Amino acid sequence: MSKNIKTPTNQKLLTNVAVVRMKKMGKRFEIACYKNKVVNWRNKTEKDIDEVLQTHTIFTNVSKGQLAKKDELAAAFGTEDQLEICKIILEKGDLQVSDKERQAATDQSLKEVSQLIASMVVNPDTKRPIPPSVIDKALHEMHFSLKPNRNAKQQALEVIPKLRETIRIERAKMRIRVSMPSHEAKQTHNRLKALFAEVEMEDWAEGGLEMVGLIEPGQFRATDELVRNESKGHGRLEILSLKDVRDGELEIS
Repeated sequence: MSKNIKTPTNQKLLTNVAVVRMKKMGKRFEIACYKNKVVNWRNKTEKDIDEVLQTHTIFTNVSKGQLAKKDELAAAFGTEDQLEICKIILEKGDLQVSDKERQAATDQSLKEVSQLIASMVVNPDTKRPIPPSVIDKALHEMHFSLKPNRNAKQQALEVIPKLRETIRIERAKMRIRVSMPSHEAKQTHNRLKALFAEVEMEDWAEGGLEMVGLIEPGQFRATDELVRNESKGHGRLEILSLKDVRDGELEIS
């Protein structure tokens, strides 16, 4: 004769979860989330809370399946609405991760920074790309540490100047074409040319100026504003390539 195995009504067991914890009014409250979704919710890439929460239930201990009492929730949060409480804990609680998970996340973030840097730089002598593995090795040798309040792109941009001290790299330049009517071009020529790292072609034919060359990525906005403002809408800036890289094998040393 079979028997039904009953779980106490104040218990709800879940597995393979990411736990977010908050302490309030001397009590511990936890919610059970899907792994990797908490960060997505916090950085706004995930907006469907049901894709983040495994359940709208509030726990005092997720791993033991112990549910929070309604009177404790009301006292701590001023409401018994579990979805609203879930949102509060999701936004302000502490994400619980194991040492192994933390190290894996750090390794993945470091890999992302290395790949971003590799996509932004070249060898200044050969103009060839540098593989992420070389960047990663250099970051480890300089004891680079990730900053939790910076995204990968911000950290990549911040560390590039420091990497120049250990390996031969420079920001890859953008190739652009600027076209302006003669009158406006003559007035802005010196300022425009100063924004280029290298002018590859300058042509004053057909009643206007056409200039092709390389600029530092950080100068793009200033160049674009100069062309738009000074030409009164009659000038044009085209991006010919986002990264000036020579054909050939990757630099490996």
